[in-house]
Amino acid sequence: MSFIRSLAMAGLALLFAAGAAWAEVRLVMVGQPGCAYCAAWEAQIAPAYPNTAEGRFAPLLRADLRDGPPAGITYGRKVLFTPTFILVEDGVERARLEGYPGEDFFWPLLSRLLEQHTAFDPDAAMETPAQILEGG
Repeated sequence: MSFIRSLAMAGLALLFAAGAAWAEVRLVMVGQPGCAYCAAWEAQIAPAYPNTAEGRFAPLLRADLRDGPPAGITYGRKVLFTPTFILVEDGVERARLEGYPGEDFFWPLLSRLLEQHTAFDPDAAMETPAQILEGG
């Protein structure tokens, strides 16, 4: 009986540790109709995003400025500009990038954001299947 209890406790400890490592990270893109910079991001970045280490680690979730945050997500402050990219972990804002600086600057800024505010590991992220999330 003590063997079964020990095995059960070990299993629970493993699940707890795995849960901490599998925090749900998303990149919420807040946009609005008619936003020229949103359209530029959609043309230049969106097609490749799900296939990158960043996109696999933090799948994109689109949100409309006028609708507020998607269900289950809390912004740290009001969104005033579009596009705004909000890094969310377990439903809570961790960091944000306001505006779209162009494709040459977007990738390094996003990578730095992920490295500073999450457990982002580009090599491990590439082992994760790509996900495509639409709206919230």
